[in-house]
Amino acid sequence: MNSMIEVRIPSMLRRLTGDAASVSAAGATVGEVIDNLEAEYAGIRSELLTEDNQIHRFVNIYLNDEDVRFLDKLDTAVSPGDVISILPAVAGGLPTGLKAAPPGLFPENGVFLAV
Repeated sequence: MNSMIEVRIPSMLRRLTGDAASVSAAGATVGEVIDNLEAEYAGIRSELLTEDNQIHRFVNIYLNDEDVRFLDKLDTAVSPGDVISILPAVAGGLPTGLKAAPPGLFPENGVFLAV
């Protein structure tokens, strides 16, 4: 059964969805939903998947609160009411050779999140 699934789009990919933060696509699996997203929003698939149909290492795809890499990857089944969230991987750290962050480099709460 192909359910309509809500897909939450990070800001860096919204140029492909007409600035929509959330879109819907049909599919029985995460992979089918991505294929149907591609039919509606050309170019989004290549932002998420490699040429050999693997999730890019710098992209995280969640079904509800579960990383699909720890489920059945693109073969993970979806159901009505499920939500797929696409999140860019967040990396951090200090530049090579820097032992401490210069004052003012990080905000008070120490959190940066770019989506």
